[in-house]
Amino acid sequence: MSKSIIVIPSRLSATRLPNKPLIKIRDKSLIMHVYDKAVKSKVGEVYVATCDQEIALEVDKQGGKFIMTDRAHTTGTDRVCEAAKKLKLLDSDYVINVQGDEPMINPDDIKKLHKVSMIENLSFSTLAHNINIKDDYKNKNIVKVITENKISQNLAEEALNFTRIIDVNNVKNIYHHIGIYLYEFSLLKKFVQLKKSKNEINESLEQLRALDNKIKINVIMSNHFSTGIDTKKDLDDYIKFLNK
Repeated sequence: MSKSIIVIPSRLSATRLPNKPLIKIRDKSLIMHVYDKAVKSKVGEVYVATCDQEIALEVDKQGGKFIMTDRAHTTGTDRVCEAAKKLKLLDSDYVINVQGDEPMINPDDIKKLHKVSMIENLSFSTLAHNINIKDDYKNKNIVKVITENKISQNLAEEALNFTRIIDVNNVKNIYHHIGIYLYEFSLLKKFVQLKKSKNEINESLEQLRALDNKIKINVIMSNHFSTGIDTKKDLDDYIKFLNK
């Protein structure tokens, strides 16, 4: 029987928000905010995949699990795949990649991604949410996903494109993409072997490598809004969110 695990890629090299994973928010580091949300989903064992001893020490100190990975990785997905290989997963097992800077991610949405993916037998899936603020369409820090059809609450829809800035007058079915992915391990290994595509490089979105290689990404509607922390403003907004 297939099993599922959650891997959170994390490193200290962010330039816009130095030492981001270790920033304390309410006496808890950012990486542990994400880790605890992943654990609460009860989908499977949770690991942080990192190349930095400082992150590993923080996770270990808080009772979490970590896997050391190669410093040369250029994407979080590469780091996740190495961690999964070290855990000796079977090709039929599932790996959920939760971004290390998504502390707003709701455990129930992680669970929903897993549940719908298992029911529909999906090999590659992710989450999205409705866009409620018009300015978000032009905000390059918010990744948008365009689907073939409108996403319903319990059925996945195929992703047509991912982009940072979009003209809402020319496209329908545009959603706020949430930084979490589920892969069947066999597909994850195939994906990381593919050469980076031109679209991926131009947009700095590695999921475009999949679409450019005709790999289907299924999009599932989240029940809760979530966004990543890339800048000091994002961090301040998250603290305000917690204080509500």
